[in-house]
Formats: sequence, structure tokens, C-alpha cells
Amino acid sequence: MNARRKPLVEVTHDALAVLTRGLGVTDTVRFLNQFSTGFGDYTEERRRLFRDLTLDELFAATDPSQQSARAKPKKRAHMMRRTTPRG
Repeated sequence: MNARRKPLVEVTHDALAVLTRGLGVTDTVRFLNQFSTGFGDYTEERRRLFRDLTLDELFAATDPSQQSARAKPKKRAHMMRRTTPRG
């Protein structure tokens, strides 16, 4: 079997055509987005975000058993609306 080696651009085009035919445009895009490398500097963003917190504070923020009643999130106003008419 003598299969010619296709250029990568042609392989990519064929693969996208197969995916689009099989999944549709929306699901093809969703599938391909899994492989995005993203953008920005994750490490630097985390350093800036958490620079004023101690390790104990970070652990406490992720462990519900260490959070006080005051630290619990308040109900949002839209969640407290009446769903039945007042009468």
C-alpha cells in the first residue's frame, strides 16, 4: 500500500470536515476547545491573587468546616423573590 503523505494543512482540513459532518459545527467547536492552550500567565495571576494570604487562610477558604457563620455567603436577592403573587 503506497499511501501518499498528506501535508498537515490537508490532514487538518479533512479532519475538520469529518468532525463537522459527524458532530455538527457547534459540537466540533466544543470538542476542539478542549485542546486550547489558553492565554495569560497562570502562575503570575495566582501570585497576585493570593499574595496577601497565608497558607492557613487558603486552606480555611477551601475547607467548609473551618469557615465561620459570618463567612458563609449570603443569599442573593434574586433567589429570595416571591414566586407566587401576593394576595
